Amino acid sequence: MPKPSQGFAVIDFETTGLAPEYHHRVIEIAVVHVDPHGAIEGTWQTLVNPMRDLGPTHIHGVRGADARQAPLFEQVAAQFVELLAGRVLVAHNASFEARFLRAELARIDAASPVANDHALCTMRLAREFLPGAGRSLADCCAAYDIELVNAHEAAVDAFATAELLARYLDDNPGHPLWKQYESHAARHLWPTLSAPPARAPWHPRSHDTDAPNARSFLGTTMALLPAVDIDPRANPSQQDYLALLDEALADGFLSLSEADALHDMAAALGIDAFTRERLHQRYFDDLVTVAWADGILTDDEIADIAQVALLLDIPDKAVTDALNEPARKTEPAPRQPDHVGKHSGSAETDVIQLAPGDLVVLTGEMPEPRSYYEDKLAAAGLVPWTAVTKKVKLVVAADPDSLSGKARKAHDYGIPIVGIDHLLGLL
Repeated sequence: MPKPSQGFAVIDFETTGLAPEYHHRVIEIAVVHVDPHGAIEGTWQTLVNPMRDLGPTHIHGVRGADARQAPLFEQVAAQFVELLAGRVLVAHNASFEARFLRAELARIDAASPVANDHALCTMRLAREFLPGAGRSLADCCAAYDIELVNAHEAAVDAFATAELLARYLDDNPGHPLWKQYESHAARHLWPTLSAPPARAPWHPRSHDTDAPNARSFLGTTMALLPAVDIDPRANPSQQDYLALLDEALADGFLSLSEADALHDMAAALGIDAFTRERLHQRYFDDLVTVAWADGILTDDEIADIAQVALLLDIPDKAVTDALNEPARKTEPAPRQPDHVGKHSGSAETDVIQLAPGDLVVLTGEMPEPRSYYEDKLAAAGLVPWTAVTKKVKLVVAADPDSLSGKARKAHDYGIPIVGIDHLLGLL
């Protein structure tokens, strides 16, 4: 009889590259336990010595000196597996973590019981819980105001993913997916590991420098790329492939091995040549739209766009059009009305129209408890909401000029942002 799930194990890997099939290795592991109701129970992290070069160190920030002192995977594998057993495996772009987990265990003659589609993916869930959000972890977190600093550290990404999962659970605790994946987890038979050498203590990365990891134009715009609208009947792995493109291009360079790995991964994910070409074109178009958002292209942006076009086999005419047009054909996000967030008098309240059933998001520390305003919204027939998505009609901020993730998402979607007094005037 399968045992009931103990909750969730959220994991994140930093790796030397995209594909274990190309001999890339895990170099950092993080695990966060989340109970069935979304409460975080514990965190674990360690660097791993891959016994090879570390790959894009300017992206993940792992230093050779730290990696040399870190344990081998086989020295932490037993404890790592114990942390996963009996729990639903969760990750952002879960198929990536599932593939590397399978490969690392195979190296020590052990088998992972988790198929790619048996790991819960917070990126795929965003399509349902955060319609309109991008696929990146940063963009999904921004919709809930979840802090994500020093991304590409396994512990940071895993903790943010755990908080994102908790918000999903809170938004819809009765969603049938939770039971479905609990059923998968209850049937997973994890290997019992006692392989030599003996266990080694986990070795978290050091933080004795405040220097940020280098970021190219591509690296800083990945979080702004919109989610690609994929036909629900289409292969859901198309999003996984686009996430791999994000990883491959984050440093503004695509090596031959990365290009080969992407080609092979597309085939492994069931993506044919025509669909792959279409995805590349959409990816390029989105990238150019983000680059033109401020109305100009810098020399660095032009160089990176041209490089991506070359790497993705984008036709020359499409590149010429992208670089020569002073404004893209896609419309920019609607501009906020000048009064929004600046006036709170009732004279302005007729500008914003709300109807029963409209979603309203509250953000920031407010003069009264959050429940006070939620009750007022509910009494007016409005629905207090937790995340900023395209379906939201209004965002109410303690500071209307806030730079929070929710405020940024509201601006991206053209959603009005008002202060507390303005909300009370509307009501």
